[in-house]
Amino acid sequence: MTTFQSNLALGGSLARRYPDDVATIAAVGERSEAAIDELVTLIEPGDSVSLPSTLEDVAPLIRPPLTLTFTKRLVQMVCPSRTTGPADAVGIEVLSETDSADMLALAVLTQPGPFRSRTFTFGTYLGIRVHGQLAAMGGQRMHLPGYREVSAICTHPDYRGRGYARAIVLRLIEMIADEGQTPFLHTGEENRNALALYRTLGFFERARLPLVVVERRR
Repeated sequence: MTTFQSNLALGGSLARRYPDDVATIAAVGERSEAAIDELVTLIEPGDSVSLPSTLEDVAPLIRPPLTLTFTKRLVQMVCPSRTTGPADAVGIEVLSETDSADMLALAVLTQPGPFRSRTFTFGTYLGIRVHGQLAAMGGQRMHLPGYREVSAICTHPDYRGRGYARAIVLRLIEMIADEGQTPFLHTGEENRNALALYRTLGFFERARLPLVVVERRR
C-alpha cells in the first residue's frame, strides 16, 4: 500500500487500507496506539478489516471502538524459481469485469480469503469454466517490489480433484516470473491440502504471520 498499489490505498502514514469494494485488508505502519487510532478512521461503524501483519502481534493494542473478532496464523510461502508443468488439459481464460458476479459467487461459496466485487482489479485473474459455470479461479493480489501475490485460488466443490487449481497456479507462476517477479502467497496453517499442493509447485515456507480481524462498533 506504499509502493506499486499506493494509488489504491486509503489512509495516511500510520495506517492504510484498500477500498472496501476491492479488499477488506488494512495495515498499520508501526505497533502503536497512534496507528490504531488512525486505523479507526478508515473503518465505517459496523464494518471490519483484516490485518495480515509482519509486525509483532497488534492484538493487545485493539480497544474500543474496535473489537477483536478473529485471530489466526498465516503461512507465507514464496516460489523463488520458475515452475513448469505439462500443457494445460483445460482451457484457462482471463477474467474481467463481466465475470465479476461469478467470481464473487465462487468466492462466497469457497471462502478463499477476503474477496469483494472489485478484487479482480488488483491484477490478472484467471478462471476455468465448465459448461459455462465458473469452476475454478485464481489471480494476482498484493504487489510490492520484486514480489507478486498469488491469491483467491479456489475450486467449486463439484469440480474438485480435476487439477484445476494446480493448472491456474502454474499459469500464474509463469506470468509472474515472466515479469521478473517472485510469486508469493498466504494460506492458513490448518489448510494442509493447500500447503501440500503449493509445495509440489515449488513454494516453500518463508514465515508464519499473525492475522487479526477487527470490527468497529456501531
